[in-house]
Formats: sequence, C-alpha cells, structure tokens
Amino acid sequence: MIEQVLNRRNLTLAYRKVVANKGSAGVDGMPVNELYANLTKNRQRIESENRQGKYPPKPILGVEIPKSNGKTRLLGIPTVTERFLQQAVGQVIAIKFEVEFEDYSFGFRPNRNAQQAVLKAQDYINSGYQHIVDIDLKNFFDEVDHCTLLHLLYRKVKCPITLRLIRK
Repeated sequence: MIEQVLNRRNLTLAYRKVVANKGSAGVDGMPVNELYANLTKNRQRIESENRQGKYPPKPILGVEIPKSNGKTRLLGIPTVTERFLQQAVGQVIAIKFEVEFEDYSFGFRPNRNAQQAVLKAQDYINSGYQHIVDIDLKNFFDEVDHCTLLHLLYRKVKCPITLRLIRK
C-alpha cells in the first residue's frame, strides 16, 4: 500500500488539495506556498524514508483558538509536509473504507457535503419520517480508544509500513 500512497498521481492530488486548503505553518514555520520547493528539493528523501518506514514526522504545533461560547479549543497544526503525507495516505485509505459507508452518510466523504445532507433530510421529512439524528463528533479523537481505532485500520490496511506511518 505504501507504493499506492507514494504513487506520483496520488502525491500530485495530495499536493493540490493541501495547497487549495491553505492553512497555517506548523512547527517548522514553512507556509503552504513553499511546499512545492520543499518537495522538489526533498522528494526523493521523503519517499525513501517512507518506503523504509523511517520517516520522522515533526511535532504538532498546538494553538488555542477561541470558541463562540468564550472558551478556547486546542488546535493541532501539523507541518505542511505532514499534511501533504496525511492527505496522500487518506486518499488511499478512503477508497478501502468508502464501500462500508451507508448511502445516507455524508460527513467527511468524497463528493458529499452538508447541503446534500440537508436535502436528504428534507426528502425524509417529505416521505413522512419524523425523526432526524444529527451526531456531532466533537472531541471524538480526544475520547476514542486509539487502540480500537488502530485495530480497525489493521483489518483493512495490511501494509506494515503504511500502518507505521499512520501511527507516527
């Protein structure tokens, strides 16, 4: 699977998505507009380290952001290079999990959005359904048992190198 992650087409798509999403610099201070130059200079090393399972990710930058209720929320900001690799891995893994999602599931799925979810809910209401369940995954990754989550990943992702990269 690591070869699918590091496939040129997959990496190009990951690069484009990271650039389109913009975002802040991580602990290394590198902005998104410097990602291309960084990858041009370091692509072979990054790919080689990933193939060998020896890629050393940088720490996450913690930033507190204000919430509407006056409190703050800790936001973790990975480096742009880490976001690029996360995107590349996510694109490959998503294909494996997509077939298991129900048609009425809209959250964080390719080619689906909140507007489509609202339209689907309206269809259900117009069909006579009286209950809609909205689940907010607030703090999910803070609360989820990561061992259980990794176990679910192990069932689909058989590549030890890709799993090591995900764990890092």
